[in-house]
Amino acid sequence: MADTSDIRNGLVIKMNNDLYQIVSFQHKKPGKGAAFVRTRIKSLTSGKVMEYTIPAGHKFETARVERRPHQFLYNDDMGYHFMDNETFEQFSLEEKLVPNPGLLKEGLVVDILIHTEDESPVACELPQFIEMEVTYTEPGVKGDTSSNTATKTAEVESGASISVPLFINTGDRIKIDTRTNAYVERVKK
Repeated sequence: MADTSDIRNGLVIKMNNDLYQIVSFQHKKPGKGAAFVRTRIKSLTSGKVMEYTIPAGHKFETARVERRPHQFLYNDDMGYHFMDNETFEQFSLEEKLVPNPGLLKEGLVVDILIHTEDESPVACELPQFIEMEVTYTEPGVKGDTSSNTATKTAEVESGASISVPLFINTGDRIKIDTRTNAYVERVKK
């Protein structure tokens, strides 16, 4: 059992027969009334993020969850298939448990959150940044900035479409932020 003083980002708690991961939190002490903690929690089974307020001193049950590196193999009708890098065991996850599945490419190493009570996978975490090659994009035309956003759509090697600046060409390698699915920078060869 833990209480509100043990709350931190990434902590996994059991609540309403589900596992929730704390995304962010803020301790509040209003002028009148009791202190409380305002949190944003994410359900590890459905992926929904919601706000939750916990009174100060409230006790709750934590869940032991471990991060283990796994390699992405492929996806099919059964889901997204991963392999444990140490034991070589394979399993699949549903698409709702994989954030930005369009950015997964074969061989990418991701962290799988494993609930240690029953050794079941509960979520997938991609690296914060990944590098991919642009497989197709229209050439950017000088002066083609009718709006303030001088971007175009590019398709990367995993098949995902990303908005990139006009100077990016087919064959360039780019860095992508997996949390926002956004272009970060061009990678030097």
